[in-house]
Amino acid sequence: MNILVSGLVNVETTVAVRGFPIPYYPIDYPFFGVRSNVSGVGFNIVRALSALGDRPTLYSFLGHDAEAERVLRQLRADGIDASNVRQTLRETPSSVVLFDPSGKRQIYCDLKDVQEQRLDWDAARDDLLACDAAALCNIEFNRPLIRAAREHGILTATDVHVLGDVEDAYNRDFMANADILFLSDENLPCEPETFIRRLADRYHNAIIVIGMGAQGAMLYVRDTGAVCMVPAYTAGPVVNTVGAGDALFSAFLHFYLRDRDALAALRRAVVFAGLKIGYNGASVGFCTEAETEAAYRAALD
Repeated sequence: MNILVSGLVNVETTVAVRGFPIPYYPIDYPFFGVRSNVSGVGFNIVRALSALGDRPTLYSFLGHDAEAERVLRQLRADGIDASNVRQTLRETPSSVVLFDPSGKRQIYCDLKDVQEQRLDWDAARDDLLACDAAALCNIEFNRPLIRAAREHGILTATDVHVLGDVEDAYNRDFMANADILFLSDENLPCEPETFIRRLADRYHNAIIVIGMGAQGAMLYVRDTGAVCMVPAYTAGPVVNTVGAGDALFSAFLHFYLRDRDALAALRRAVVFAGLKIGYNGASVGFCTEAETEAAYRAALD
């Protein structure tokens, strides 16, 4: 499938810590516990979709610095076209992720001046008209783009991540213009089913998914009004849960576009995400479609 992906690309450093909360000590030596990779929601989704066999087109922003050169080298190595990655930032965004042995994580994301950028219909017209869906991350530069894509009948998907209010001012445009809406249960003010129905009543999305970590994921489908739970898939020890939501989102979009069956897509997506969290880093550990299908079928036996 041809999928336009517009979102953040950054350089991510992951740091293994002993646990949360972190007590003060002047120095620690977590051997092989500190790693640095190219990441960011946009990059993670593109990499996941590529692993699944899709043809994603990436739109994003970088600076003119050493971190940008690293990102561009990685994109070339992965065979990802960087022609729509604009180097107009003062610095390339970066993040630090602390994670403990249980997989809990704490993220520090420095967006630099990316929130001052904008994309609109004219900037991505040809790619939008040629795509099967647009995965538009909830970052400021996508605000005009998701409105325009929805107005032109493009299937739109977004993940608003942590949400505590149906009327959240920052995410309202993204929720209102998404055909497929994803979010996490991490900051919900009420039970997930209550919240998912509030979202459905307010924004009338075709599909809503709440990622619920070790519990799995909850699905709402507008055509039937049904809400159901899909249990999590456990493949082995959890190394790092960062990027699990991006994996769930990407795999759902891939399998939904393939079969147009939301429940079947989510069942495979939780397997894809369950396999991914056995790796350290948001942008690594993505399986192929065949590997995901094999694990899914094995889990049914």
